[in-house]
Amino acid sequence: MILHRWRWIPNALTFLRILLIIPFAGALLEGNYRLSLFIFAVAAVTDALDGFLARYFHWRSRLGAVADPLADKALLISAYLMLTYTGILPVWLFALVLGRDLVIVAGGLMYHYGVGRFEMEPSIPGKINTFIQVLMALAVIILMAGLPMQLWVMEIGILLVAVSAIFSGFHYILVWGMRAWRAKRS
Repeated sequence: MILHRWRWIPNALTFLRILLIIPFAGALLEGNYRLSLFIFAVAAVTDALDGFLARYFHWRSRLGAVADPLADKALLISAYLMLTYTGILPVWLFALVLGRDLVIVAGGLMYHYGVGRFEMEPSIPGKINTFIQVLMALAVIILMAGLPMQLWVMEIGILLVAVSAIFSGFHYILVWGMRAWRAKRS
């Protein structure tokens, strides 16, 4: 019963991660890559901790189920936006990453309002895409911070992000399109 009082902690950690987006993006914009790397690490720790607490103590909430992935996505999109704005990543890659997410959101809204309740559930290709995007952003920031990182990692990373974004985007369209088609038929 005493632990029940602390069930707000995972959501507070999620909102802390949302607040970290501003100094993270600012550090990237200023070219302060070591600071941005530190903020990214703090955000990763809060993400792991809020997930652990929510699962271990059963402190899950509808707010957390929506806010947690949105916080992660906002941090990642801000990384790609700032790295593109400063000329480190190509514009087409940012357009692809953002476009994939917008297609998924638009598809989810169309499903929700046209077919029925839409539950956000990441697919395996979606999780792999997010993992690759995180690794790529991390590798670029490490490289820009002057820390040990091979240059070829960025070239391969750009290719992997592009391929996984396209594949996972089409996977979401296919899966949710089939669900909508089946729901409309029944």
